[in-house]
Parts: sequence; C-alpha cells; structure tokens
Amino acid sequence: VATMSEEQHEPVSEDGGGAMAIAVHGGAWDIPDGLVDASLAGVEAASAAGWAVIAAGGTALDAVEAAVRVLESDPVFDAGTGSVLTIDGTVEMDAIVMDGKTLKSGAVAGMSDVEHPVSVARLVLDKSNHNLLVGHGAAGFADDMGVPRVDPESLVTDEARAELARFHKYGATVEELFNGSAGALQR
Repeated sequence: VATMSEEQHEPVSEDGGGAMAIAVHGGAWDIPDGLVDASLAGVEAASAAGWAVIAAGGTALDAVEAAVRVLESDPVFDAGTGSVLTIDGTVEMDAIVMDGKTLKSGAVAGMSDVEHPVSVARLVLDKSNHNLLVGHGAAGFADDMGVPRVDPESLVTDEARAELARFHKYGATVEELFNGSAGALQR
C-alpha cells in the first residue's frame, strides 16, 4: 500500500502554464497495515499545508517546505521526529530541496538537533553558496541562521527505539527493517 496524496487545484502555476498539483509521499516502503490510516492522514495534512501556502500567495518552494515540515513533525514518518536511529541510537537527519526553475539545490546531512532539517536545507539553498552542508558545518550554519536547536531525544520515538532493539537482537539491515523516505513535489 502506498501513501500518497495528490491534489490538483485550479490556481495557475508560477510560470502561468496551467493548473498546479502537489504530490506528497510518506515513504518508499511497504507500510504495515496498522500504519496505513495514520500515513494517509499524514500525507493529506502535508498536502493541505502546501495548498495553504499556495493559497496565501507563497511559492512552490514555500509549499514544498511547509509540506515536508508536516511530515517531519509526524512520528509516523522517518523524517524529523521518529527518524530511524543510527547503530548507536542517535538521530542523523538529511534533507534536500531543489528549485525546479534554476535547478539549484540546498541540502543538509547528519543533523541531530533541529526539528525541521528541510528548513535548514532551504536556507542552504537561499542563503549560502553551498549545495550541501554536513554535520558540524550544517549545525553551525543553522546556528548562524538562527534556527532553534532541540534536544535530540525529543526526536526519538519509542517505535524507533524498538526498531533499533530488533536490529541489535536479530541483526537485520535497515533495508529489511524500515526502508523509506518522505517528500513533497509541487508542479
């Protein structure tokens, strides 16, 4: 079962070329039956957040960032709160955004103490000459941009701890345990 919310509305796209669409996916994995309803609700909420930004006059990038922030706040998804843990039980999050007009991108990797890595990636795109910042460099940039830090433990869920415990007990790979990503696309 895939969890994807795709809505099409009549607003004209930024380039004046017709109707716009927002497609939000909640991960590329086989969603367990017990998470299907929550996953669908999450991608629908993310799509609604994107449309709210468009309705208020925001850009496609603004809408994508808003949609992904919703996914990052929802522990059903493995982005932000609820991230898959490293072998050591810590959070390391990545995010990337791309401007479809210019093909410029901004990305961060190895972030552990921000609630919304997608917003830091957006800042990399908009406020730096870099494409990718990692670890301490990404954290220092976030500090310079005034992004609030959070306690990394606030991003860890009981489900993520249980998955890591299963990994330690059975030696399964991340691919076998929980393969996925979260994202949004605006056309």
